[in-house]
Amino acid sequence: MLDEIKKDASSRMAKSVASLQQELTKIRTGRAHTSLLDHITVEYYGSQMPLNQVSNVGVEDSRTLIITPWEKDMVQPIEKAIMSSDLGLNPATAGTVIRVPLPALTEERRKDMIRVVRNEAEGGRIAIRNIRRDAMHDVKELLKEKMIGEDDERRAEGEIQAITDKHVAEVDAVLADKESELMEI
Repeated sequence: MLDEIKKDASSRMAKSVASLQQELTKIRTGRAHTSLLDHITVEYYGSQMPLNQVSNVGVEDSRTLIITPWEKDMVQPIEKAIMSSDLGLNPATAGTVIRVPLPALTEERRKDMIRVVRNEAEGGRIAIRNIRRDAMHDVKELLKEKMIGEDDERRAEGEIQAITDKHVAEVDAVLADKESELMEI
């Protein structure tokens, strides 16, 4: 019973860390990478489709993404979707090829990005602490129902705290990596 609670808490915390990593890939650094456009959806025959399912997305050089739609009609909707996204990018179309130049980041913009990244990391830590709180509550419920003893409760709480500390350290490592990536010129 306690093992299930610990496994559940650990897997949920790992998902929180993975979610944070996914969110941080959307925050752009000075380099072009295709995952930057992963969250953009395009209107395709009446339904919203991810950009990478209606076109080929690649990196032309370190500052330019290149998008080749599979259908000629998709050039305008893709261009519109990129312009209306929260990334602040301006695509340039040449025939059926869309080039997305990434502007260089200024020092001020880098600091703003770091603030956003730290905020995202804090959200990840809060999610992990909420999962810890839920797990601790489940352990206390087991104690209340007399399914475990007080020694088991204390041991389980210590183990849950250790799992929490491990995942918070992972969040801190992800944050440090992203901060150093943002400060590279």
